[in-house]
Amino acid sequence: MNNLWGIYTIWYRDLLRFWRDKMRIITALAFPLLFLVVFGSGLSGAMGMLAPGVDFSKFMFPGIIGMTVLMTSFISGVSVVWDREFGFLKEILVAPISRVSVAAGKTLGGATIALIQGGIILAFAPLFGVTFPPIILLQLLPVMFLVACALSAMGIFLASRIKSIEAHQAVIQLLMFPMIFLSGVFFPVNNLPDWMGVLVKINPVTYAVDSIRQLLLGAEAASLLGITVFGHRMSIGEDLLIVAAFGVVMVVLAMWSFGTQE
Repeated sequence: MNNLWGIYTIWYRDLLRFWRDKMRIITALAFPLLFLVVFGSGLSGAMGMLAPGVDFSKFMFPGIIGMTVLMTSFISGVSVVWDREFGFLKEILVAPISRVSVAAGKTLGGATIALIQGGIILAFAPLFGVTFPPIILLQLLPVMFLVACALSAMGIFLASRIKSIEAHQAVIQLLMFPMIFLSGVFFPVNNLPDWMGVLVKINPVTYAVDSIRQLLLGAEAASLLGITVFGHRMSIGEDLLIVAAFGVVMVVLAMWSFGTQE
């Protein structure tokens, strides 16, 4: 019971800090919307139709949701570094709860915040010509939460091994932006050069973006724009299986890392 209460307390604390930091909320929303307006609206005419009924704005929108979830999940790990620098992490680690509970609470906190941010961006879908029935929303939210958990676990694992906020910012930027640009957020991942195709396929965010795009745009349109592995077009279930496997590895690493903290 102590461990469950500890998970809840850590999760609630991260959500409370997020809610009280209004500037963080505003900037986290402004950044993806800026991409949608500048790139999506600005380049739609030049890019033309990428698939039947899918212009560049519609193509980008699912990718921007994936990007929002990725960035929020990654950045949430900074709370671990912040707590370490101010001594609060040491107090958590000596509390009568397991280190696994600490990692779980941090991961769930970051994933919940990422889901909220992605959900807010999703509310702007009609402005960019993306419409979907309510049943798709019920399917999309669990997918987004799975992606958020996997990426939050990765962010927490990395943060648990980093000692300063400055180093954390450098490492996160070094990893985050290549994962975004090589995930199909801004361009279709088919017909790429061989070397880039390999990088795209080993990027777990690619499969997260592909699953979101298939749900929002429909399998027919997404099949022309999505990822193929060894000539096989990846389905939503196969995409999510890869994301889930990556998430399990990251969760295990995060729990192990917290278990070895001094």
